Amino acid sequence: MADPQANPITIGGVLVRPGKRRTIDLRITDLSTHTPMAMPIQVICGRRSGPTLFVSAAVHGDEINGVEIIRRVLKLSALKRLRGTLIAVPIVNVFGFVSLSRYLPDRRDLNRSFPGSPRGSLASRLADLFLNEVAKRCSHGIDLHTGAVHRSNYPQIRANLDDPEASRMASSFGVPVAINASLRDGSLRQAAAAHGVSVIVYEAGEALRFDEFSIRAGVKGVTRVMRTLGMLPPSKRRTPALEPLLARSSTWVRAPASGILRASGALGLQVQEGASLGAISDPFGENEVDIRSPSDGIVVGRTNLPVVHEGDALFHIVRVGGTQVAAETLDAFLPEEEYAEGLTAELADDPALT
Repeated sequence: MADPQANPITIGGVLVRPGKRRTIDLRITDLSTHTPMAMPIQVICGRRSGPTLFVSAAVHGDEINGVEIIRRVLKLSALKRLRGTLIAVPIVNVFGFVSLSRYLPDRRDLNRSFPGSPRGSLASRLADLFLNEVAKRCSHGIDLHTGAVHRSNYPQIRANLDDPEASRMASSFGVPVAINASLRDGSLRQAAAAHGVSVIVYEAGEALRFDEFSIRAGVKGVTRVMRTLGMLPPSKRRTPALEPLLARSSTWVRAPASGILRASGALGLQVQEGASLGAISDPFGENEVDIRSPSDGIVVGRTNLPVVHEGDALFHIVRVGGTQVAAETLDAFLPEEEYAEGLTAELADDPALT
C-alpha cells in the first residue's frame, strides 16, 4: 500500500503543495532607509507523508558555517525523493548577518529572546516570527551554530538527551560528542520544546569563518538525521553512524592570570586530570603559569587568542566516562582527508556536494 500524500504547508501566507519547492521571503520589518528586510526561507514539500523538519542557521548573525551547510544540503539530489517537508532557513538573524554581528541592532541576543512577542523589542518580534511561522509548524529541528568570535568548537551536538526524539537525532548525527544541555531560558530549543518540537544544536567551528571539516561533518550529520527520520532513502553504503560519547557535564578552564597564552590543548584532545593545556606568561617570560585540566575529558572548545586576561575562558572540557571508549570514538572520527573521502563516497549520487 502506498504512503498517503503529504499535506501542503503554508508559511508567510504562501502555500506549498506536495511535490513543490518554494523560496519565501518572510517579511520582518523595514529599515530606517525604507528598505524592506525579510528572512529567506526555502520549503521543500515531499510527495509522501513524513516528518516536518526545520534546519536553521545564523540565529547568531556571525555564525556562518551553517549557512554553507544548508546550501549544500539543498543541493542533494536525494531531496527529489523526500518524504515529509524540509524547511531550510539559512539566515535567521538577517540583521546580524549583514553587519557581521552576533546580535541584533538593539544588542539583544536572539537566542535569549524566545518565545518573543509581536509587540516587543526587535529581537522579541523576530523570535516570535520564527517560532510561529517556522518552528511550531515542525515536528523536529536542527539549529546550526559555531563558537563565538575568536573561539572554536569541536564538532558536537547539544540536546536534551532525556527527550527520546532529540536523543535519537543526536545519536544519528555522527559526531564524537553529544552533550546533555539543559533548556536555557529564552532559547529556541526551549521555546520549541514547549510546543512538542524536538530540536538539537550542532556546534562546530568559529564565528565569521568557514571551516571545511565542520561544514562537511554538518552536511553529513543533517543527511543522516533525515535518513533516521525516514525523510530520505537509506545510504547505499549503509555506513554505521558514529555512536557519540554522551557527556552529562562540562567545565570551562579560565585564565588564572593575564598574559600571553601558549596553548597546547587542541580541539578533540583527550585529557586526563592534571594534564597540561598550555601556559600563560608575561611578555618577558619571567612569570609563567601552567594551565592544567581540572578533570578527565575531551577538549571541545578553546580560545584562538593568545592575548588573555585573568578570568577569560580558555578551554571547554566535557567529562565522559571510560577513557578507552573515548579514545576509540575519537579515533573513529577520521582525519579531514579520510572523512572527506568517506562523505564523497556516501553521497556518490550527489556529486555537486563534493
